[in-house]
Amino acid sequence: MARIRKAALATVAAAVLTIVLAPTPAHATPPNIPSYSTAVSRLNSLTVAAESHESSYSRDLFPHWITISGTCNTREEILKRDGTNVVVDSSCYPISGSWYSPYDGVTRTSPSSIDIDHMVPLAEAWRSGAWAWTTSKRQTYANDLGGPELWAVTDTVNQSKSDKDPADWKPPRTAFHCTYAKAWIQVKWYYSLSVDSAEKSALNSMLSTC
Repeated sequence: MARIRKAALATVAAAVLTIVLAPTPAHATPPNIPSYSTAVSRLNSLTVAAESHESSYSRDLFPHWITISGTCNTREEILKRDGTNVVVDSSCYPISGSWYSPYDGVTRTSPSSIDIDHMVPLAEAWRSGAWAWTTSKRQTYANDLGGPELWAVTDTVNQSKSDKDPADWKPPRTAFHCTYAKAWIQVKWYYSLSVDSAEKSALNSMLSTC
């Protein structure tokens, strides 16, 4: 009996150890980033048109950071998804963890220094066709967890990007240009948004790094 009990305890201990030591995925990546060939095809299928309706844009037209589950809003869900060893409190606010920002290759341990970037900025989406959407569709867009639209990045790099498209801003980490272009194209394609000619040229240039 003692031998059986020791064996059982050893099994439990091994299971607990496995749970504790299980690695946390590092540098999580948003879902549904297309392959290079798919991105090229989708870029070529996009409507090329000049941007419009810039003067009527307001961020409030895109309800964002809505409640996703329990006490967690969209921002908090991304912080959990994209961070490493993230622990949250009862309000879903991270109390520990680290976040790797793929745009600039910087790792931060304070959630307050991490922004959630819309790959295709809300203002850019507006100028590319979202001005004609319903508020409901704009809310879906602003909180989209199903595609590569939302990224956890440093606040400094997010502020540098602002609402610029790839013709005017690219991630300082050149190794990320391929992924950035593929993600940008996927968002524009999925939501049937247009691209302007300079933007398309910049995306083709970035895809050449793949």
